[in-house]
Amino acid sequence: MIFEPLRTERLLLRPMRTDDAVSIAARRSDPDVARYQNWTTPYPLERAQALVDDIVAMDGPADGEWWMLTIADPDDSTVLGDLVVHLTWQGRTAEIGYTLAPDAWGAGYAVEAATELVRYLFDDLGVTRIEAMLHPDNPASAMVLERIGLIFEGHTRLSFWLGDDNSDDWIYGVVRDDWEAWRDRPRHPPTMVRFAEITTDNYVEVGQLVTHRTQQRFVSPVRASFADAMFPEVVDGAPLVPWMRAIEADGELVGFVMVALTTEAHPEPYLWRLLVDRMHQRRGIGRAALDLLVEQCRAWGDRSLLTSWTPGKGSPEPLYLDYGFVPTGEIVDGETEGSLTFES
Repeated sequence: MIFEPLRTERLLLRPMRTDDAVSIAARRSDPDVARYQNWTTPYPLERAQALVDDIVAMDGPADGEWWMLTIADPDDSTVLGDLVVHLTWQGRTAEIGYTLAPDAWGAGYAVEAATELVRYLFDDLGVTRIEAMLHPDNPASAMVLERIGLIFEGHTRLSFWLGDDNSDDWIYGVVRDDWEAWRDRPRHPPTMVRFAEITTDNYVEVGQLVTHRTQQRFVSPVRASFADAMFPEVVDGAPLVPWMRAIEADGELVGFVMVALTTEAHPEPYLWRLLVDRMHQRRGIGRAALDLLVEQCRAWGDRSLLTSWTPGKGSPEPLYLDYGFVPTGEIVDGETEGSLTFES
């Protein structure tokens, strides 16, 4: 099947050309680019040229072969990076990858390009499954996969070799039904957000709400929160008293919140957990839940709210700071403590 170039809002995804070898050699020779990849630096031009010549000889993706696309700026033809595809099982499974030059990082190009590649593989080539593998210490790349709909499927130990170096792998994958659900997920702000009581009728569904894998170092799974509520931590000589609710948006369960209530030993309520399911993030639900929680705290007679967060890429820190939480200067179990004082 002869490949025709693909266009997105900002990008041109085109077949490799012979002169792309220069940009590949430069990109792959950059230590920052190569850090979690399957090649060593420097990457000589002769090696890049041999790679490109093999790719140019192909009309498009072929079973059992690695194939590459160039990511370019459609206006000035600047090469920004590349996409790779490896078809297996008679073209029914595709492994994908992406590499961008450092000066193209942070602009969303990887997500935009890989989103179109996934659409092409499912819609035009009719693959059954798309997968990708990466180093566990590369959360930026994992977040790209999560943004395009791939799901974390496993962590294999000491499964990848590069020369004499051995490392773990994270495995992501998506099948057509999952991808279609991701593609068609609601993205608009909900009309109504409310707290719903967790009951014997809905606790299983609430427990199945999940964040992306890269977010789990910032917020525990709901089921772990259930366990923490059953066996609450002792702080300042007294156990925390949990209050839990599901977050409902337009009638659908989309998140979870848990607060440690004010007691004689704990003079301020503490936002213990706030989780929005991966299918409903970026809709403003987290902020709406904070609005509801502030109203609830006021009803309890509280005048402030504590929380804490772990800094890092993907952390909820920007949400809390933008909402008005102010760091107290305390670091608790490696987390930054913040306090929100309610306006009178």
